[in-house]
Amino acid sequence: MRTALVGGGASGIGHAVAERLAGSGDRVVITGRRADALEAAAARLGGAPREVHALVSDMADPDSAVAAMEEIDDRYGGLDVLVLNAGGPPPGGILDLDDARWREASELLLLGPLRLARLAMPGMAKRGFGRVVFVTSTAVRQPQPDLAASVVLRSAVTAAAKLLSREFAAQGVTVNCVAPGATSTERRTQILTNRARAAHRGFDELDAQDLAHIPAGRAALPAEIAAAVAFLASDEAAYINGTVLTVDGGRTETI
Repeated sequence: MRTALVGGGASGIGHAVAERLAGSGDRVVITGRRADALEAAAARLGGAPREVHALVSDMADPDSAVAAMEEIDDRYGGLDVLVLNAGGPPPGGILDLDDARWREASELLLLGPLRLARLAMPGMAKRGFGRVVFVTSTAVRQPQPDLAASVVLRSAVTAAAKLLSREFAAQGVTVNCVAPGATSTERRTQILTNRARAAHRGFDELDAQDLAHIPAGRAALPAEIAAAVAFLASDEAAYINGTVLTVDGGRTETI
């Protein structure tokens, strides 16, 4: 049985990824900062034959990351799949964010995920198998001005993933990104609410305007993002390494 760690597994995309991996027979450890939400999510997702565990861990806290990986090593003998998924930072323009907010966002989106990869990947290489998937955003390729921290830092994550993909490829460890577009999560609702408030317009109007730019005509379901993550985490994806899989209903305009 493979062991998979899924960040942000209490809700949204992370929850859908955990459900998909558990349904495929993986032992899944979901992480997040709120014990109550994690325990509730693990209870929903678990139950025979599924094995889902909750582990409170703050991706932005170095000590928390080390403790989480030590517990996984002790209890399960190591990690096979690492899904690096973190909630987005507060919206804001490139010049609206002060140094403190940039530092906080960097710990959450860049330094924290890299820390976990650094802790997990050597063990994967030693065992001859590993899958690391960063959940980023299509805003990396088609920037959205009011999501500056996400655009800048997830661009850095994408570059880091490309470099990491070379480290242990010969030992069976792959590193890839899944870049979701508009997805039906609380995060999307928050972003559209902020935009509507700033523009003094209605939420439904902003929602319709956003969907009008998507050829598929709708936002993704979290399960559709999870399917892409699960594929990259599978045995069948062994020769896919260092790439970005965009899941956005055709919205991104670049080739």
